[in-house]
Amino acid sequence: MRNYDTLLNWLVNEYSMQHPLSAELNEKANNVMVDGGNHLVRLMKPFPPRIKSAKGADIIDEDGHVITDFWQGHFANILGHNPEIITSGLSKAFDAGYGLQTGFSEGLQIEAAEILCRLTRNECVRFTTSGTLATMYAIMLACSFTRRSLVLKISGGWHGGQPWGLKGVKYKKGSGYDHFESEGIPPNFDENVLLTQFNNSEALKDLFSKHGEKLACFILEPVVGGGGFIPATNEYLQTARDLCDRYGVVLIFDEIISGFRFRAGDVGELYGVKADLSTFGKIIGGGMPVSAVAGKKNIMEMAGRSSGPRVMFSGGTYSGHPSSMLATKLILNHLEQNEQEIYHRIAALGQKVRQLCVEAFKSEGIYAVCSGMNSDLPDSSIFYLHFPYRENGIITSPEDVNDPEKCDLTLRSTIVPLGLLTQNVNLIEGQGAVSFSHSEQRIQIIAGACAWLARQIKIQS
Repeated sequence: MRNYDTLLNWLVNEYSMQHPLSAELNEKANNVMVDGGNHLVRLMKPFPPRIKSAKGADIIDEDGHVITDFWQGHFANILGHNPEIITSGLSKAFDAGYGLQTGFSEGLQIEAAEILCRLTRNECVRFTTSGTLATMYAIMLACSFTRRSLVLKISGGWHGGQPWGLKGVKYKKGSGYDHFESEGIPPNFDENVLLTQFNNSEALKDLFSKHGEKLACFILEPVVGGGGFIPATNEYLQTARDLCDRYGVVLIFDEIISGFRFRAGDVGELYGVKADLSTFGKIIGGGMPVSAVAGKKNIMEMAGRSSGPRVMFSGGTYSGHPSSMLATKLILNHLEQNEQEIYHRIAALGQKVRQLCVEAFKSEGIYAVCSGMNSDLPDSSIFYLHFPYRENGIITSPEDVNDPEKCDLTLRSTIVPLGLLTQNVNLIEGQGAVSFSHSEQRIQIIAGACAWLARQIKIQS
């Protein structure tokens, strides 16, 4: 294994010298916010760049650096930062006296719901404000509908900071994924959450044979996000669908990341597998905070008045917020009307990023792979750099990329983000996404930054 102490100290010094204003702001932030911010993944060490403006493929920080950004709002900005289709629409609405909270239901909620249901082939939808809430409500609906309490999720899958989602997220030596990520969870709650390995159909069959009649739902991402951007196989998703049908289990697709990332709709359509409930977020808001639970009407009605409601998925002051609904309508219409142009372009650029970044590291003797290559879902605009110790290993599950015995996690999650930032390229923990605003030139920029970093690793490690 490589020793990165010398390289890391050098990168920290380089970055700190380049970003004195961000360093100063970080000190102020630490005085008034826990760890200086409100989202852990953004709080990179030694400190994050503080952003002043963002447009298209680029962000500009307080120190004046123009940074080519592949994080793009947690992968939400499929058109790039602040696309005019959204900003001009919101600006006109504000000028006309529309856009802030009124406390009433506007017609735009109907329009946004109609287009979302049509593009994702769902019968009914309810909007909320975050992916965490959407997945939590989806699980509650499933438990109510089935009158069962066991929830099945993928080891390494992330479904937000809600109780059912906080088991089995990060890999730990010795225990693997079988643990909760947070204190404050009710005692024995872990007994309600079961884990299974992604893309392992035999393990899934075994689990269903033991627990299927007690399972309320199986929630999974068709493309595992935080677990490595690993696409499901067709066979695995079809197995999941068949087992859920056989045992009366609600199949939930968490499409917070994958929804509208591969096509103008859900990614389940590309697999030919329909979930009972799906959650959507990020892209559907066009940069505004909105998420949704959509699915079969008889399950969604567990939150309706006719059912009691049995599930209190009924409020939130900013659910269906006027500005968010307008942004949803604008972005979904735009993606549908320009589907072929947008998705063909970002998929091609995504493939080029994966190829060039991997080649940049390999040219210096550092074995690298990008998940999503040679998969059942090839046309991907998202990428995740991994550094396995063994060449030609097959990546099919989070266990393959998050076990420190199998992959160099320090290189992926610490050295790569910090090293690339010194070259004015932004990834978060090795993850990235191509937006429609990225160009061939931006792809060459990240390739060059990877080549530069690979040379430094070879020299200083």
